[in-house]
Amino acid sequence: MAPIDTQRSLSEAMIALTVQVREDFSESWVRDQLASLLVEAKSYIACESNPDMRLERLLELFFKKWGFASSGGVYRLSEALWLDNVLKHRRGSAVSLGAILLYLSEHLDLPLFPVIFPTQLILRADWVDGEMWLINPFNGDTLDEHTLDVWVKGTIGPSSGIDDVDLEPASPEEVIRKLLETLKVSLMEENQMELALQISKVLVALDPDDPYEIRDRGLIYAQLECEHIALTDLAYFVEQCPEDPVSEMIKIQMHTIEYKSFTLH
Repeated sequence: MAPIDTQRSLSEAMIALTVQVREDFSESWVRDQLASLLVEAKSYIACESNPDMRLERLLELFFKKWGFASSGGVYRLSEALWLDNVLKHRRGSAVSLGAILLYLSEHLDLPLFPVIFPTQLILRADWVDGEMWLINPFNGDTLDEHTLDVWVKGTIGPSSGIDDVDLEPASPEEVIRKLLETLKVSLMEENQMELALQISKVLVALDPDDPYEIRDRGLIYAQLECEHIALTDLAYFVEQCPEDPVSEMIKIQMHTIEYKSFTLH
């Protein structure tokens, strides 16, 4: 598997990733769809010269005219993360909807950036006058700091609050890693283990010594009944993280795998 270039734009990295892990993915169709949206967006905002108004017009087009929205109620979270599904059904996650908006804004010279907020990905626009505009990629709503503070308190705990660092633009690599982690967990929960393994391999390639990524790869191998490889990965985790509370559970799983292998052979 070729390494994913995490310095590319988010949409480019997502396309490159999906080409590698899904045989049914049509790269040309996705690129045609994105190009078509861009042509329409250029026409829709052409009457505006003010950057603020151009972004407002783009958000109006994206959410109201085109009907992109949250994938709430989708049975499989992974379906809200694949770009082809999102373009087809106009329903997605914060990352996938954000990726399409970032693709459009980049080609329209609008200063939009991804922010990995503690609760979800949000978008940030920085203007020449120093104003910062925070946008919810699920619906295009403007987010104020009070709303974000409520989100953090509701998700993490009542004593939590937001810091300036929480609103800093994220690098393409940070967003791709977040996407990969979400996708891996979703595919594991959905029992799509072959696809989960492909995503896990990409994550391990990005950080070959990360014991937690190696542990997850081992758990996936165990589900796929590749016992020998699973044991190697799980043993590495236990060796590197003996104090981690999960290590004891992993040891039990390793004994179960060893016993199963012994009884079968």
